[in-house]
Order: sequence, then C-alpha cells, then structure tokens
Amino acid sequence: MDRVLIFVDSREKEIMEYFKQYDCDVQKKMLLCADFLVSDRTCIERKTVKDFVQSITDKRLFKQLFSMKENFERPLLIIEGTESVYGTLQPNAIRGALSSIAIDLGMPIIWTRDIADTAGFVYWIARREQLLEKREIVLRNKKVPKSTKAKQEYFISSLPDISKVRARALLKHFKSPESIVNATEDELTKVKGIGKKTAKELRKIIETQYK
Repeated sequence: MDRVLIFVDSREKEIMEYFKQYDCDVQKKMLLCADFLVSDRTCIERKTVKDFVQSITDKRLFKQLFSMKENFERPLLIIEGTESVYGTLQPNAIRGALSSIAIDLGMPIIWTRDIADTAGFVYWIARREQLLEKREIVLRNKKVPKSTKAKQEYFISSLPDISKVRARALLKHFKSPESIVNATEDELTKVKGIGKKTAKELRKIIETQYK
C-alpha cells in the first residue's frame, strides 16, 4: 500500500504517537492555519469539546475557520470527545455556532470519540485525498519565488483547483500564462488532469466581471 504524508502543526504534540499504526509519514510544521494539512485543498482543525466551547466564548473559533476557508478549498473541523457540548454556554449559542459553521461556511464537522479516533480520521481523509483523488500535498508559502519560471508556476497554481503539478502541465502545454488565460474550455481539457468541470470554472473566473 502506498504511504501518505500528513503535515501536523508543531503545537499538536500528543497526537503524533497515534499515527504510528497507520501507513503514513508525519511531519511537524508550523502551519499557517489549521492543525493538519492532508492535500493542496484540504486542511483540518482539531478541537476538543472543551476547546470548542472556549473558542466560541473568546471569539477565536470563527477567526480560525475563516482563515482556513480563505486558504483552502475544502477545510474540515473535527470536534473531539464524548462529553456534551452543552456546558457553560447556553444551548442556543452552541446551536448557532454549529449552524453557522455548517451553513454559512459550508464546512463539514466530524465528531470523534478521542484522540486515537481523530488520528484515524485524519489518516483516512489524507489517504482518500492523496491516493484516491490523486491530490498533491504542499505547504502554503507566502513568499513569492524569484525566477520567472517559478513565478509563472506560482501564478497559475493560485487558480482554484490548480495544484503545482497541474500548473506545470498547463504551462508546458500552452507555453505561457497568457495562452492559458486565453484558452477555451475544450483547449483546457486537452491537458492531463484538467476535466470539464475545472475548465468551466477557470473560464468563469477569467470571464466574469469583477463586482
């Protein structure tokens, strides 16, 4: 079986031991947002029930989730623990927060029993992304590269659903970013890894007037 790679935020120390039973390589990094990075589009935030409730009280929760939403196409929230979330806060405050996460942010919420269960979910999500969906896993870097070639890859890979691998394939096929921007849907789909859905979305982004 192929191994998957999981980036774990360096502050998440206690969970490292629980990944040893799975076919994965785990690397500790200081992540820009979230606790786990499992593909170029998916990051995961882990909160125990106690931390989840506390983060609503001190208003950390939505700052963290909005940051995830801005940087990743498919962020996920894991709430860990078997105790009730209805503790020190009024039930409607909890219900309101959960409803906003699911509806306003469109972010899936996964409930796990304990830290071992959380590690299992993180692994299987990473496995699905990397082995089944063939997604890359890359760390987001805010530094803009220096060379023209690297800047071109950086520019094209900033488009939705375009990883660095797909950006390089597009650049090799069309030779320049300008040609990619001017390409039709049919022309875009001739590049390996670019399906009709992705091509249509790219044309929509390029053609729609900014408001």
